[in-house]
Amino acid sequence: MNRKFLPLLMLLLAACQNPTPKPMGYVRVVYPEKNYTRFDEGGPYTFEYPSYAEVKEDRGKQSEPWWYDIRFPMYDASIHLSYKPVNNNVNAYIDDSRVLVYKHTPRAEGINEKPFLDTAHNRYGIIYDLEGNVASAVQFFVTDSTRHFVRGSLYFRTKPNRDSLNPVIRFLRKDIEHFIETIAWKNE
Repeated sequence: MNRKFLPLLMLLLAACQNPTPKPMGYVRVVYPEKNYTRFDEGGPYTFEYPSYAEVKEDRGKQSEPWWYDIRFPMYDASIHLSYKPVNNNVNAYIDDSRVLVYKHTPRAEGINEKPFLDTAHNRYGIIYDLEGNVASAVQFFVTDSTRHFVRGSLYFRTKPNRDSLNPVIRFLRKDIEHFIETIAWKNE
């Protein structure tokens, strides 16, 4: 082999050994044990929330009585709860909830509706699971259809990235189901 080509050959071999970047990894999430506490602050409804969460009154400019945030500090997430008294207008509240869910359509890859019916405890509603990089991955409403209506939505204080948030969304969705299963109406 001609010695003139040796530096060129070495340069080519060195160029082929560039390090390749590793795919981005995600932080390991540790999930606490599921324990629940009863919330009863004298309003028109009570519910159970996880011991690793905190319930704060919503004090926003547009908030109304008995609106709460169930906050999950370890995940930087909240379930925003809004309450409306029903006065022959439950269908309007259901329609409003549906409109708010479907406002996510431009970013949603799919929206699945799961109705629930618990006549023994007077609880009826729908859980909406929104797929894709949407601002709110889970929304729901629960009502007794005659006096009370509660709407909820799960939000993270981060840019939506469904791949990294999916495990936490699945974990918190079970807490949403527990909320719905334990909400109780006060008929004063």
